[in-house]
Amino acid sequence: MSGSAAVGPGPSTVALLRGGPRAAVKVAVVALHLRGAVVPGRPGTIRTSDPSSGMSFASASALERAVRGSLYLPAGIRELTDRPRVRRALAELRGEAAAAGLLRRLPPHRTRAARRVMRELRDTAPLPAGPEGLSPADVLLAVALYGDTALTALLPAFTEAAGLKGRGGREEDGLSRSGDTGGDGFTGCAGGWGA
Repeated sequence: MSGSAAVGPGPSTVALLRGGPRAAVKVAVVALHLRGAVVPGRPGTIRTSDPSSGMSFASASALERAVRGSLYLPAGIRELTDRPRVRRALAELRGEAAAAGLLRRLPPHRTRAARRVMRELRDTAPLPAGPEGLSPADVLLAVALYGDTALTALLPAFTEAAGLKGRGGREEDGLSRSGDTGGDGFTGCAGGWGA
């Protein structure tokens, strides 16, 4: 899987195409966690880590910066996705995906080009059995492509403690619901697209 994350759209865009806004926010949270910027808070929530760590976020995506900036109070995935700064970053991400020809704006659907990219990424980056030997970029790509299945396999303790699955994070079933044969991948994301 190593090196595959550098080709094509970034992990947040891949997650957006696969599972909608909440999936993209989960990938941003995982990216921040891998950097040490966020940790689990109260059960089912995420909070920032020690603010005095002097961590640089220059290489972070706009969505990652928005997520971190929106954690002024600990939040679960659902609440975090609804915070204004995150909604604006998601709108920008959708706009970038549409400009790249990967997403139709209204109604939001993956394009053929997006389905092809997703298929190619899954072919070159199969679901890893565990985190051994994976770079942070590989972990992010796996979570972007395979959702909750990858979260459970690669970051089980963080996933559970931060509430990324289940009630707070809403269980994802990745592409199995709509396949890659024309399904929009956004079924059940009501309210998540209009920001």
